[in-house]
Amino acid sequence: MQLLKQLCAIHAPAGNEIGLKNFLLDYIEEHKSQWKIQPEIYHGKGFQDCIILKFGKPRTAIYAHMDSIGFTVKYGKDLVKIGGPVLEEGTKLVGKDSKGEIETELVVIEEENGKKHPQYLSDREIDRGTELVYKPNWREDEDFVQCCYMDNRLGVWSTLQVAKELENGIIAFSCWEEHGGGSVGYLAKFIYEKWGVTQNLISDITWVTEGVRHGEGVAISMRDSGIPRRTYLNKIIQLAEESGVNYQLEVEGAGGSDGNQLQQSPYPMDWVFVGAPEDNVHSANEKVHKKDIKAMVELYKYLMDKL
Repeated sequence: MQLLKQLCAIHAPAGNEIGLKNFLLDYIEEHKSQWKIQPEIYHGKGFQDCIILKFGKPRTAIYAHMDSIGFTVKYGKDLVKIGGPVLEEGTKLVGKDSKGEIETELVVIEEENGKKHPQYLSDREIDRGTELVYKPNWREDEDFVQCCYMDNRLGVWSTLQVAKELENGIIAFSCWEEHGGGSVGYLAKFIYEKWGVTQNLISDITWVTEGVRHGEGVAISMRDSGIPRRTYLNKIIQLAEESGVNYQLEVEGAGGSDGNQLQQSPYPMDWVFVGAPEDNVHSANEKVHKKDIKAMVELYKYLMDKL
């Protein structure tokens, strides 16, 4: 779990994923010689801060978004949300501006209409436009790991485990997912036009609910705010059943992922969200069961081999 702990501590809110991109490129360069297949690496011009890894003769692509939620400093001590962070009074926030390192706390102002307004607590004014993110507080026991940004550093971590043995496939590390997306369209275009790949899996983290529980396996989402094509979804569920890996079926009417961006692209892309469930979503205390993490990696390995 040391790598996951490192990933959760990297400053990479939506729109500023460069720190995580550089970390991943260094990690891949250092470890790829130990992988079964040496991937072709695509990044830089035309990819903004995204990364594509191509292994062998790909049939399926995994998308994992690198960005996290957070806050942007507005004027005075006001904050603007990046994505949908939970507003919990006293949550520790960190960042850096022209005056140096920042550690502050979240202040939640409740207006007359009941709407909550975020501010920061500090003796000095922070440069406007500075990004503040949750301060990492890693906790681990026999059953659980808990920290900020399991969504989606765990999805990134999972794909890196799959990469070790992947013979044929694509891994796409995307940006901006938490704040409306935007990178998946051109990644899908590149992948489709270069390799003709139309099968996709979304390596992301979902919610613990009354229907999806800790420790009962990785979640296969039958739908959220987007609806995957049923023929492809059925294929994924059938393979999951054959794999023997513990899984749960999720049905939600809200939430979304890089899959929504694929569905809106002008390419015939199939996608299904497959990810471990977490508690305390979009807070500084996201919590995931280790059994579900193991199931996530095992199912991805099986799917990438069989699809």
